[in-house]
Amino acid sequence: MADFMQVNGLNVHYRWVNHRKEHTFVFINSLGTDFRIWDAVAQALQSIGNVLVYDKRGHGLSETAQSTHGMQSYYEDLVALLDALAIEQCIPVGLSVGGRVAMLLAANQPHRVSRLVLCDTAHKIGTAESWNQRIAQVQTLGLSGISDNVMEKWFPAAFRTGNPSALIGYRTMLERCCPTGYIHCCEAIRDADLTEVVKQIAHPTLCIVGTEDLSTTPALVKSLVALMPQAEYQAIEGSGHIPCVDNPKKLTALIEAFVSQPSALSLYEQGMKTRRSVLGNAHVDRAEANKNSLDQDFQAYITQSAWGLVWSRPHLTKRERSMITIALLAGLAHHEELEMHLKATRNTGASIDDIKEVLLHLGIYTGVPNSNEAFKIAKKVFGEEINPQN
Repeated sequence: MADFMQVNGLNVHYRWVNHRKEHTFVFINSLGTDFRIWDAVAQALQSIGNVLVYDKRGHGLSETAQSTHGMQSYYEDLVALLDALAIEQCIPVGLSVGGRVAMLLAANQPHRVSRLVLCDTAHKIGTAESWNQRIAQVQTLGLSGISDNVMEKWFPAAFRTGNPSALIGYRTMLERCCPTGYIHCCEAIRDADLTEVVKQIAHPTLCIVGTEDLSTTPALVKSLVALMPQAEYQAIEGSGHIPCVDNPKKLTALIEAFVSQPSALSLYEQGMKTRRSVLGNAHVDRAEANKNSLDQDFQAYITQSAWGLVWSRPHLTKRERSMITIALLAGLAHHEELEMHLKATRNTGASIDDIKEVLLHLGIYTGVPNSNEAFKIAKKVFGEEINPQN
């Protein structure tokens, strides 16, 4: 279900489908489009991940700002939306300018990105002259005055001739975009050179381009790949600038294959990543700050073994592992660790009802006193979140 939220003083239109999966895909749309361009891909990927789609400021049903501070504003909107929805880590999938927003997230908050998918985008798109010309055309002719030309850049000839109704629909999407929001986005693309930014992105990155893309050509996307330490290149034969519309099955297959690749992270790095996703950055940062020469090896051992070897295994979800861990800690009367893992359920997806069932089983199999003490700790942790009638 689509919804609205105030983000950085603007009303933002979004849809958040949270299945408590390991992966969370965040789709960021291109100039002149809204999040409906992702419908086919987002629907297909729901089987392996949670899905967030949203309309950038000035696009779709999201509000237009009076002024925008270049690409930084679009990046800040994304961060605020992730914060509001408690999404600590994701796989951004950005198209064109949306890819540039994803680049800024990966560079500025690397812990929030596990992998990166960049579609038909580049570190530098167009020239100041070409963007100024586009802006002048919109100011003079309106978006309807440029829509035919844009359709030729968005979609290859075969798609345009073979899908006349869809072409009319996407032209209408463009023409109904807020002109001010469209111009602000043009200015942001024009003014941002992310060449030095992308050199710092060390995440595994998939760069995809349609072979018929006239806006961000295969040659341009290859130049982006050459700048990034862990980027790979894939081309979709016959696609244009918006492969999520003209070839969603191929795009979905490429993303699924990329996400399923084994992580190149070391055991310690994977463990730290999982540990942060479960316990939260604030808790881990405090723990890291408190370690010293006496316990640093022990802390590394815990990170590698508990979080890298066990918690990072794919078969069980974080919710399921959370419930198992709580049952064991409560049964063994490890109350301090139990409290920590009860707090972590806000990140793992285990609900209060889940915890209630776990602690009921605990009373049967480890004894009522254990269960009673665990319920006391749970009531302390969840406080007002607990329905008094329950």
